[in-house]
Amino acid sequence: MAKRVRVVRMSVEQPLWRALTAYRILTMLYAILLAVFGREKYDRPWVAAVFLAVMAVWTLATLPKVSGAVACTKRFLGADLTLALIGILITPLADFQAQHVDGPTLPSIWTAGSVLAFAIKGGWRWAAFASTFVAVANLIERAEPSRDTLHNVLLVWVASIAIGYVVEVARASERTLARALEIEAATRERERLARDIHDSVLQVLAMVQRRGTAIGGEAAELGRMAGEQEVALRTLVSSGLVPPTRVSEDAAEGAVVRTVETDDETEDPGDTDLRALLAPHAGSRVTFAEPGAPVLLPPAAAGELAAAVSAALDNVRVHAGESAQAWILVEDWPDEVIVTVRDDGPGIPEGRLAQAEGEGRLGVALSIRGRLRDLGGTAELISVPGQGTEVELKVPKMARGKAGSVR
Repeated sequence: MAKRVRVVRMSVEQPLWRALTAYRILTMLYAILLAVFGREKYDRPWVAAVFLAVMAVWTLATLPKVSGAVACTKRFLGADLTLALIGILITPLADFQAQHVDGPTLPSIWTAGSVLAFAIKGGWRWAAFASTFVAVANLIERAEPSRDTLHNVLLVWVASIAIGYVVEVARASERTLARALEIEAATRERERLARDIHDSVLQVLAMVQRRGTAIGGEAAELGRMAGEQEVALRTLVSSGLVPPTRVSEDAAEGAVVRTVETDDETEDPGDTDLRALLAPHAGSRVTFAEPGAPVLLPPAAAGELAAAVSAALDNVRVHAGESAQAWILVEDWPDEVIVTVRDDGPGIPEGRLAQAEGEGRLGVALSIRGRLRDLGGTAELISVPGQGTEVELKVPKMARGKAGSVR
């Protein structure tokens, strides 16, 4: 069934941009209020009024520019910083005593918004660049810089660089997380494809090899060739060369990519009765025991659980022999469904499963345990040599619908 990958963007930068937007508006109002309540000190109040009016119009008109990294261009950052520097430098024109008496400049702490925009956009280097210009402008504006002036300049410089560094660390963490999610999605898809191959192609090749060897003649040669292809395909699957689904990553805005796989076809919204999927296995050598009421699971979860049961029965036929007797027991508990598959075969020798996985025979690892793990359940295998094998499959009622999907 065809797959599509939906990408959900999640970026820790967006809250920073929203905070910067609020900061610019609040500090604009703060600078205006400072000027209004301190208007008596201005020798040229019209200079302060003109600058603050321009600053207010600029702040409100450029709000979309600080909505994200893409909108916040270098040209905007340069113009914004220039306006802040002009406000600092013309403060003595409005207040003749500004160069000799400690006090706020015309833009006041609104200037820090320009530096923060540099920090969020480009990291600590951009922040150092912008804050250095602000520091120089403040030192020029004060003909005789006081200790408080030097303290404030140093504080802005260090704080902006620290924020820029934090932004860079956050971006690196997001890229690492995005890569981890990509690897996880690719691994799940590879395991799903490997399960499908094991349940179809490998089983057919193994059957052709056994039947060809039993018939003999030209059929034996055909069986030998099928056996060679089976070994080659198992090696390919176990080596991880099965092509995974490609997961995209949007690093332009520091976005973390979360992959959500869905089927192109619309899934049945209703639950599926697991009994209907397992009943066809019942026969002369397979006894099926189930509750008297429907055992309901999401369609995809029920299908995966039924496929795991089918894989367990395939192992019974292959390893315990055609004459082995098998039992399927279904238990419907309030929070989980338990399916037990037991046989009266010779059992599995200790260490055989690890050896099989090393040889590329991944029936238990992928077709059974892999499916249950993707459903959020467990698969426990108990085998005593000479006393048969029991596979217990547990699936929670709120099982995820499919490997790699998110509900």
